[in-house]
Amino acid sequence: MPEIPLRALIIHSSEPDCLELAEQLERQGYAVTFQRVDTAECFQEALRDKSDVILSEYLLPNFGAVEALRILKEKSPDIPFIVVSSSIDEHCVHAVLTAGAGDVVGRNEPIRLAAALSREMRAAAARRERKHLEEQFLRAQRLEAIGRLAGGVAHDFNNLLTIISGYAELLLVGNSLEEAQRSAIEEINRAAQRGGALTRRLLAFSRNQPLATRIVHLNELLVNMERMLRPLIGEDIELITVPAVAEDTVRTDPAQLEHAILNLVVNARDAMPNGGKLAIETGEEYVDVDRAAASVDLKPGPYVVLTIADTGVGMCEETRCHAFEPFYTTKAPGRGTGLGLATAYGIIRQCGGSIMLESEEGTGTTVTILLPRVAAPEEREQASRPHERPANGCETVLLVEDEPRVRRLIYNVLTARGYLVLEAGRIVEAGRVAEGYKDPIHLAILDVVMPEMSGPEVGVQLARLRPETRLLYISGYTDETMMQHGILNSGVAFLQKPFLPNVLAAKVREVLDKAPARAAAGA
Repeated sequence: MPEIPLRALIIHSSEPDCLELAEQLERQGYAVTFQRVDTAECFQEALRDKSDVILSEYLLPNFGAVEALRILKEKSPDIPFIVVSSSIDEHCVHAVLTAGAGDVVGRNEPIRLAAALSREMRAAAARRERKHLEEQFLRAQRLEAIGRLAGGVAHDFNNLLTIISGYAELLLVGNSLEEAQRSAIEEINRAAQRGGALTRRLLAFSRNQPLATRIVHLNELLVNMERMLRPLIGEDIELITVPAVAEDTVRTDPAQLEHAILNLVVNARDAMPNGGKLAIETGEEYVDVDRAAASVDLKPGPYVVLTIADTGVGMCEETRCHAFEPFYTTKAPGRGTGLGLATAYGIIRQCGGSIMLESEEGTGTTVTILLPRVAAPEEREQASRPHERPANGCETVLLVEDEPRVRRLIYNVLTARGYLVLEAGRIVEAGRVAEGYKDPIHLAILDVVMPEMSGPEVGVQLARLRPETRLLYISGYTDETMMQHGILNSGVAFLQKPFLPNVLAAKVREVLDKAPARAAAGA
């Protein structure tokens, strides 16, 4: 029977007695290493080391079990505490048990001591596991709340950016601008595009970024990224890529996954200002029921693992606790947005995976990503390339958008390209238009999130009234569940705000020229 390693902190005045106690435990199957203390100062110092159990005499000349338990409670480590004494009366037993001792055992009761030790260590492990799960749950709740806030901000901001970039683009296509005016508007447009990139990162964190998922070979993606990563990290950092896993197929958005990996690599690079080593490796892991139960992110099943490890400065505990929160950064002002890890977190979670971080100051950081493994298709999926189509038309479009300025911009863009546009700012208006307009309505453009009714619900009602009408959904923010299980999976068309006028016109033409599809999500 293999011996069980045991690190014991023994409160006792006699070294020979401690050796005897260790020998008793060794006869019960433990391999004991111990440290002896006999004062409060030495005890507090010893608590800095990791001990599995504290064994204490009830009373020493200048120290005792009750005072040790008080110090232990203040320092808060969850270490089993057992009083081992040759003689102790009932009053003293009550005092130490009340103070928090796990048990009181006689000096010459090795079997009972071993049983108490086993029980208390199992109980402490269960408490630590429960605390770990509670911390995971609270962290997930905090990130979820921040994500909802970030998604809401991104939604409002995307509406503003759609207006800014849309009208800037309309002004730029004209010929009446002076050079200085054109330059100023181009700068406005560039700023709007940077703002759009920022909101996309916020949407990625909040797991509301639309994903174009397909089957991806993770090894192949990693090899293709290697050429881009080497000049990015610099010559003083050694890059090691190990595409080791055999079954490497996952379902993800390759562009978004590359973006997440890129953010993690940039973070690793910045953590190694004097050079170092960066290792990126693929592997596999099967998550069983017990492992899944101990995590808020994982479900049982096979996973493809991506590990990104650096030899940088590492993180303290406080930084680790906040690392995935948006805008949290330890970099100097102007060196980062604090969205790198947050974006990676959102992308991986939205792909059904999990991302974990291990780090200590001075020892580097390891980020582990688990993505659910899927069966490889017989033929790899090919990303479809849309054909170029003329963006003008003469069809009738019903536009349902509750933001007046966005509605006016879309109206101007489409009418300028020959479309007849019927506007509605409210659901009731849209219903009246759909019922009262006698000629065909070829396309309905529906905002996903509206005050009275969601876009998909409007689409269902419209399908009953006008089954021939095609649908195009637009939004600056979409609910995660609706995106993953409603609109995107239904195959209907979707356009993310902010968008430029020519992008909108091209999408409208694309939807109108397609063969009829299902009218609405879930219909």
